[in-house]
Amino acid sequence: MDAAGIDKQRLAAYTGYPAPFGQSQFALGRGNAFEAQVKANGCAELLRLLREYLGLPIPEASYDNLDDVGGDTSLRVRHARTRALLGRAIRSGADAGTLFDHPLLQIEVAGRPVYLEPDLIAFQLGGRFHVVEIKSFSVIDGQADGEKVAAAAIQSAVYVMALRSLLDDLGVGSDAVAETVVLVCPENFSNQPTAALLDVRKQLTVLRRQLSRLERIATLLDMLPPDLTFDLDVDGDGVPRRSPTAVAAAARAVEARYAPECLASCEMCFFCREEARGQTSALGRDIRDDLGAVDTVRAVLGLADGTLVAGDDRAEAAALLRAADRLRREGLGAG
Repeated sequence: MDAAGIDKQRLAAYTGYPAPFGQSQFALGRGNAFEAQVKANGCAELLRLLREYLGLPIPEASYDNLDDVGGDTSLRVRHARTRALLGRAIRSGADAGTLFDHPLLQIEVAGRPVYLEPDLIAFQLGGRFHVVEIKSFSVIDGQADGEKVAAAAIQSAVYVMALRSLLDDLGVGSDAVAETVVLVCPENFSNQPTAALLDVRKQLTVLRRQLSRLERIATLLDMLPPDLTFDLDVDGDGVPRRSPTAVAAAARAVEARYAPECLASCEMCFFCREEARGQTSALGRDIRDDLGAVDTVRAVLGLADGTLVAGDDRAEAAALLRAADRLRREGLGAG
């Protein structure tokens, strides 16, 4: 669906399984206001943070906004402009730092190029680029929410990898991109920004492994019906003409890979949870992995009480389930 550019949130709602999450308009407004504050007047506030908090010797800086190129907001043109400006910065050898606002990068996912847009990249002394990530969650007494920091580190690692890929195309080694990312957040209970460095080496390692395991899109398509489409077939007024039943049937042609953590991150989570009902994966990845080849709850119960005979591929799981069932019965009896 991602490769086809499908609006998953709309598809899920149309089939009767709307996503249960979404950032509030208040949170979006607060985040946009904080980012605008940090970037105001040619990123004056950001430069202060880079100098004072991180000790970067940036005497002066130029600033390029890449939201559009002469009014052209197309991804292709913005990406070409990003390549040109980064190449010029590398060749200039100037001591002054150069700031790029919303540069457009690319990364290859399953054999397809995907565009990425970091908040900002700072090119500073020493000929190294740093990704700057601006987030609106607060740092209170020097501490921030661990899950939000981890998510920011993963997101930033993707940007670091994409920037390295671009510089490789320009004939520059990956060492020109720092493995530490500048994270800018509000401090305490105000909108006053503060900055810290995030080491994303671990996230880069995980990301490389995950990308290497992804199937190519062409390989995935070979496994699906040739006439499969997720298109809602909207009319001139934007109203879908295809029935919800037909759209849901098309979505079920792709096997659900549901796990409880999907509820926090994917627009299709309710749809896939319904499809995975009765599967051990719906109970969590750890349970699914522990049970190995036993992929349904009915099979689990059958192996536990002995009403289902286990084959060689399920023998180990069956022994564990029978032991667990015996301990449960003994515990209930003692109770």
